Amino acid sequence: MASNTRTRKIGRALLLAAALAGTYALFTVATMRVALRAREVAVPSVVGLEAAEATGAMESAGLTVRVDDNRPFDSKVPLGRIASQDPVAGLAVRRGRSVRVWISAGSRSSLVPKLIGETERTAMARLQQDGLELAGTADVRSSELPMDAIVAQQPGPGSRNARVGLLVNRGERAGGYVMPDVIGVSADAAVDLLRSRGLRVAIVAQQPYPGVPSGVILRQSPAAGFQITPDQPISLEVSR
Repeated sequence: MASNTRTRKIGRALLLAAALAGTYALFTVATMRVALRAREVAVPSVVGLEAAEATGAMESAGLTVRVDDNRPFDSKVPLGRIASQDPVAGLAVRRGRSVRVWISAGSRSSLVPKLIGETERTAMARLQQDGLELAGTADVRSSELPMDAIVAQQPGPGSRNARVGLLVNRGERAGGYVMPDVIGVSADAAVDLLRSRGLRVAIVAQQPYPGVPSGVILRQSPAAGFQITPDQPISLEVSR
């Protein structure tokens, strides 16, 4: 009888130990799952965004961006924007993981045409026809150039870009030369044009500017619209 009682006690102890071990294992597994889930984040959608915007969105989610060197043509995604990503948006991944993205090369017909010498109206129509965007226009006033003609463009012909800036001649205004708005224009084209008018021009600074290609004017002094004379210095700051 005493032997049976001892056996039952040992059995209950073993069952209790097994139950405790099972409970501990389940608790450990549950804890690990919670910890892993806490380290997971949902991949944001960056398709259609510019590279800088995509990088910011990924960093906010605790991820990094890895840009693939291959640039696919995509008629639906403008040149320079994210065409696709891997992993796809919404997928849960570990925090700190890199997400590979491909930047669109635009449509196969998105080469920038030669617009210098065209009228502003013709140039605008050509940009619209080719599916390109107008980045902005700057004015210059000269009696030596055709009225209402494009005298410079950024980027130049043959470049692959979705946005194009134009420098338009508005004709010389009575009462003296007026400082044109050259911000966003190619520095080389603007300097050549201003110096051809006998004006003193100097590039006083070069600095990197995200999203702006090298050689584009960022700041000018005097500001656009001011009356200037040949002996008055003109200072330009250019992207690097």
